Amino acid sequence: MGWLRRLNTVIRTQVNDWVRGIEDPEERLDRAIVDLQMALVQLRQSVAQAIATQKRTERQRSQHQTWAVEWYNRANLALIKGEEAIAREALSQRQSYLALMAKMDHYLGQQRQVVEQLKGNMRTLDQQIAEARTRRDLYKARARSAEASQRLHTLIAEMGDRSTDSIFGPMEERVLDLEAQAAALEELNRLQPAATLALQDSVSADSSVEAELLALKTHLGLGNHPLAPGPSSAPNPIQPP
Repeated sequence: MGWLRRLNTVIRTQVNDWVRGIEDPEERLDRAIVDLQMALVQLRQSVAQAIATQKRTERQRSQHQTWAVEWYNRANLALIKGEEAIAREALSQRQSYLALMAKMDHYLGQQRQVVEQLKGNMRTLDQQIAEARTRRDLYKARARSAEASQRLHTLIAEMGDRSTDSIFGPMEERVLDLEAQAAALEELNRLQPAATLALQDSVSADSSVEAELLALKTHLGLGNHPLAPGPSSAPNPIQPP
């Protein structure tokens, strides 16, 4: 089985080298989202410019409408005064402004279409960015899970030729040693009270001997003086009858 493990190691090494040589997909996704965001910023600027142009055209049309009304009032006033030539010239000016207003209405229609189209593109791009972010996060999560699974299978493959005894044997021996030490300590703890009792019995026996010796001294009239060896200090032997 050793050659299978070596072959597996060689294959994994080649695959890892090949993967490292390819651009990271996560970086490609992140860069794509950044590009979309930049495009969205530019699109928003285009929408803002189109709206500004539309507003400027609307203001110009409103101004031309005001001037057209003023020339109409001048023509009306000139006719009241009997100045027909002036009235005709005023109406001619009014027609010029009305023609400009018609052209501006056409431009405004086109500009409104452009603005609406740009707004629609902006909403679509915004949705695409949100979807891209969601898919990127999903792919990243799946990639993390796949990498974890790959590491697990690699570990299992590396442990394939190793028996469980070689893995757990040292740990089992360590546990047995600890259990033996604990049993020895427990045995010592059980023996300790017995030794203490024996010592107490020895001390009690010594005390009894001392008490008996003191009583004998008192009987012989020796008091607390130690007994001296010799014939004068020895008690009279008891003669047999």
